[in-house]
Amino acid sequence: MGASGHFWRGVVFALAGATLWGFSGACIQFLAESYDISSAFISAVRAVVAAVLFATFALATRREALLSLVGSAAVRLTLVLFGVGLYLSQITYAVSVALTNAGTATVLQATCTVFVMLFTCMRARHLPRLTDFAGLVCALVAAALIATQGDWDVIVLPVAGLVWGIVNALSEALYIMAPQRLYDHWDRLAIIACGMVIGGVVALMVWLAGEGIVALFATSVDPVPATGAGAIGSGSGSPAQAAGIPALLADIFGTGGALIPQLDAVGWIVLVGGVGVLGTFTAFGLFLYGVSLVGSVKGSLLGVAEPAGAMVIAALWLQTPFSAADWTGLLLMAAMIALVSLSGARPRRLRGQSRPPIARS
Repeated sequence: MGASGHFWRGVVFALAGATLWGFSGACIQFLAESYDISSAFISAVRAVVAAVLFATFALATRREALLSLVGSAAVRLTLVLFGVGLYLSQITYAVSVALTNAGTATVLQATCTVFVMLFTCMRARHLPRLTDFAGLVCALVAAALIATQGDWDVIVLPVAGLVWGIVNALSEALYIMAPQRLYDHWDRLAIIACGMVIGGVVALMVWLAGEGIVALFATSVDPVPATGAGAIGSGSGSPAQAAGIPALLADIFGTGGALIPQLDAVGWIVLVGGVGVLGTFTAFGLFLYGVSLVGSVKGSLLGVAEPAGAMVIAALWLQTPFSAADWTGLLLMAAMIALVSLSGARPRRLRGQSRPPIARS
């Protein structure tokens, strides 16, 4: 397959992954509205499910490539950075939402594209291409319109919220950019599998440690029954404060109740199937494979299509109505995709760039 074919396949894969992220967002919204479930538990389940599936798939189809990659000491630090970045992008987004709100956190998350473009240009020592810069502007404005619905009063930016939002954006830039050089020499899916396994281990450790810390806070004073504080989007409720649990910990890890939340069959299907399998394993697999083909800058721009995917799926599933801001955002997203495609589909030799890495799939 030629360079143009690799690029278009990467665009399709990255957009499909971003759309499934939107689906996972709709699933998480459903869980938040229907169950008392913490952000850390959802992050742990989705990361562990994805890690198990990726490890199983890689061992079954790319065993030699996977073992060769794991056995190379030269790539281990990069793989660890990749995996930690994958997990941090999820948990720092939850913290950003807790300290601001979903709209503000989404806008801050979209600035990941700015950091990716900045770091890439600094490393290559050249300014961004006009089409990439125009795509960046379209992506940021579209994400802001969809997240805020055009009402800029919803933007809440305390210092702590701004800091965590920027950390979230940087963590996304980390997992997009860290493995780029590995794609030239190692099997792409083996790299993604290793990153997801590392991210799953980190997620499990953070969840268990956080639950233990919350339990210590909860038992240090008279226990107060949890009534939902600490569930996603619930904010810092009075029961958590009365139990002596810091508000931010309660928002992420809950209020020291049951380690495993009570979910019915529908809840587990949505959590494991919707968030874990489709929204994490499939979404990250498609997106990261697409990024390996189109590059970090264009991949990060295509990843900003997530809010648009979430909006469309929420409208179809949760009956959320479309607004003028939504339609405008969709048009800008379409313009961004066109600009990225226009820039990336041109032959690389005309732009003085190196030949794309050979696919090993």
